[in-house]
Amino acid sequence: MESIFHEKQEGSLCAQHCLNNLLQGEYFSPVELSSIAHQLDEEERMRMAEGGVTSEDYRTFLQQPSGNMDDSGFFSIQVISNALKVWGLELILFNSPEYQRLRIDPINERSFICNYKEHWFTVRKLGKQWFNLNSLLTGPELISDTYLALFLAQLQQEGYSIFVVKGDLPDCEADQLLQMIRVQQMHRPKLIGEELAQLKEQRVQKTDLERVLEANDGSGMVDEDEEDLQRALALSRQEIDMEDEEADLRRAIQLSMQGSSRNASQDIPQTSGTHLTSEELRKRREAYFEKQQQQQAPPGQLSHPCERPTTSSGAPGSDLAGDAMSEEDMLRAAVTMSLETVRSDLKTEGKQ
Repeated sequence: MESIFHEKQEGSLCAQHCLNNLLQGEYFSPVELSSIAHQLDEEERMRMAEGGVTSEDYRTFLQQPSGNMDDSGFFSIQVISNALKVWGLELILFNSPEYQRLRIDPINERSFICNYKEHWFTVRKLGKQWFNLNSLLTGPELISDTYLALFLAQLQQEGYSIFVVKGDLPDCEADQLLQMIRVQQMHRPKLIGEELAQLKEQRVQKTDLERVLEANDGSGMVDEDEEDLQRALALSRQEIDMEDEEADLRRAIQLSMQGSSRNASQDIPQTSGTHLTSEELRKRREAYFEKQQQQQAPPGQLSHPCERPTTSSGAPGSDLAGDAMSEEDMLRAAVTMSLETVRSDLKTEGKQ
């Protein structure tokens, strides 16, 4: 496909691109086509002047802009037709009833020029294959023989005028090369506007991504989705921590109850049976707390026997089913009781 000459759209010079893609080379420039257009304008002016330079029609003609070209770079079918005459080529309207009656199979032609409103493009056979050389495409588009008639019919339905190019086209490298090989096209070329829009969208997405990365790197600006994610993770961690604390508390209380049921501690009154009631556990904890306070109190100062221990927050202690004792204090007390019970058991076993 690299050997195929394909001039892409530039401004409104589609007529120039159409001719050059047809002839497979830079044969025409805007200056040369403008010269042909001016020549046609002068010929029309001379015909109008034959009716009298003072006539209303002539004055109106002079005031009107050229019908063969405009400032955007558009050129009329007359300009294209006159440009091709230099090469001995002629245009015949493919859509006309006269040509349709000839029942010529499009595959037997060599090239077509298509026009809709102010856009021109070429469909040409190179070697043994057909190509759409529309300047609005990013590259030549391969058209199969079976699809060619359908493609032209679709253009007609869309309002295109189609012209058959009659005559011998100049030799070109692409035609010679494709006489010997056939090409395959894996990906269809896109419209230039479509490709530019896609590139622009990719640039916008890249810029947005860079902004997000820069914000997360140090500016502290995090979008709402990121903030929601961080909050969800924090709540999840809090719930896991609470569950772990509750599990530790239950295990500590269970160990305390198991250790106390051995009746081996000398500091805590013994009870019968292997299971302690909540009342018995409360009494044992109170006795343990009173003993701890007496050991920690300064000389000459004793805690009141009915005084309850205080929690880390300053609130008075409570029994298991009672008023207010923080989970942290309960955990610490239960673990301490368990350790004291285990030590007492070890001492008793050692004496025995």
